Amino acid sequence: MTVKVAIAQMNSVVGDLAGNAAQILDYAQRAAAQGADIVVTPELSLVGYPPEDLLLRSAFYAKTRETLFALAESLRVLKDMHVLIGHPTENNGVRFNAVSVLCNGELIGIYYKHDLPNDMVFDEKRYFSSGHNALVFEVKGIKFGVNICEDTWLSHAPQIAKKAGAEVLLVPNGSPFHMNKQHQRFDVMRANVTSQGMSLVYANLVGGQDELIFDGNSFVMNQAGEVCVQLKHCEADLQIVEFDGAAPLSSTPTVPAPKDGINDTSPDAQIEAQVYQALVLGVRDYVGKNGFPSIVLGLSGGVDSALVLAIAVDALGADKVRAVMMPSPYTADISWLDSREMVQGLGVRYDEIPISACFSAFQDTLRQEFAGLAEDTTEENIQARIRGTILMALSNKYGSIVLTTGNKSEMAVGYCTLYGDMAGGFAVIKDIAKTLVYRLCAYRNRLSPVIPERILTRPPSAELRPDQTDQDSLPPYEILDGIMQRYMEENQSRADIVAAGYREEDVERITRLIKINEYKRRQAPVGIRVTHRAFGRDWRYPITSKFRD
Repeated sequence: MTVKVAIAQMNSVVGDLAGNAAQILDYAQRAAAQGADIVVTPELSLVGYPPEDLLLRSAFYAKTRETLFALAESLRVLKDMHVLIGHPTENNGVRFNAVSVLCNGELIGIYYKHDLPNDMVFDEKRYFSSGHNALVFEVKGIKFGVNICEDTWLSHAPQIAKKAGAEVLLVPNGSPFHMNKQHQRFDVMRANVTSQGMSLVYANLVGGQDELIFDGNSFVMNQAGEVCVQLKHCEADLQIVEFDGAAPLSSTPTVPAPKDGINDTSPDAQIEAQVYQALVLGVRDYVGKNGFPSIVLGLSGGVDSALVLAIAVDALGADKVRAVMMPSPYTADISWLDSREMVQGLGVRYDEIPISACFSAFQDTLRQEFAGLAEDTTEENIQARIRGTILMALSNKYGSIVLTTGNKSEMAVGYCTLYGDMAGGFAVIKDIAKTLVYRLCAYRNRLSPVIPERILTRPPSAELRPDQTDQDSLPPYEILDGIMQRYMEENQSRADIVAAGYREEDVERITRLIKINEYKRRQAPVGIRVTHRAFGRDWRYPITSKFRD
């Protein structure tokens, strides 16, 4: 006799217990219509992931219990269907990350997460205690065990499930996206689960939660470590997999191809497609889940703002996007022309608000104070801050959220202005290195040519003084990004980076800039994480520190 297992790859909203319960019920009903015996929802599906310090409030647990019991009653009509629901629970002041198995309106078992991640973006030991027992239940003669996310990144919890008789391991997940994460998941699951003779169902969350992106990509893997089914990337999904004993019957992986007609299957093209879709999802969910009616951004005629504009339109539609060009005395004509061409092609609202009069007013106000002093970055920053003030004024007046356009390379070395181009509510590409910015623009133009070619080929410039280019102040981005990746993302020493072929003076300069600009990054808006180490949750260095490598 076979068992049908449904994977509900759902987009939970943190704290929206009623909405999440309604989603779970909908997935269960649709799965029942396809004959499913089991429905697996993601980690903490009932409350959203991660709830952070909501988990310290007793009222949060009380509301969770109330919602769970009501949901169990609603699921009663789905006869003999087992539904796995992730939620936090509190017993006598001890808190657990749990999964409840409901069937016919009853709780037939509850599993507490064994291994609590406490590195990178995770700090579950702040909130939860570890469980120690297995949960195995039987459906039509097949024994299903339960683990939660991090449990399967070690071998201990899968071994306990196997010893308790599990033939198939059901794994609700809240596993966030970063580049190349899916291959890492496959390797770890083979090492810790299928090597023990169990198939597994990996049900991952999808959606944006502040800086985190959950990419879905849920999958089923057989005992041989072969991927039989894979769900969509960065989209909600529901799929049914049939098991005959411990073996999933699907034998051909249904791995989604990159969207929108991209036929290049090279690793780089796949990464570009995955990252772009993650950025689109991140913008859509941050704006939508927080109730902003629209967005506004400053369009400069440069590559960064062009990419953010394309992402915003793909995420929200042209009708919810407004681009504002704010030319200064140093803005090149081609910046106006390229900006106008791009917004015309995308169909977004576009306004030009010159800042020359404001800049002159600041200069007049400060003329006596600055008498006899040469112009420097002070005057450049005044222009950036005028633009930031204008964008924030538009945000206040119309309720739109400002998307900032700074990239990871700039954030690393402080090539950005506090209260200027850093002013805003959401930093879309703050974890995207400049070299990747260009690759993502090229990817988007392969879908349809929306970014003018000249934006991609002209030297990048802040246009805050005559004939300025970024390389007046910085090494070429290929060098900057290489050093940044090795030092910041891979924790290599300066000596190791020099040994890899980078000039010692470049390494010294870039690592010094990374260190002294921590105070700026602490004041930057939250933004989307796509690497395994982003500035923010992953990077926690003191501002005040005398340590040098």
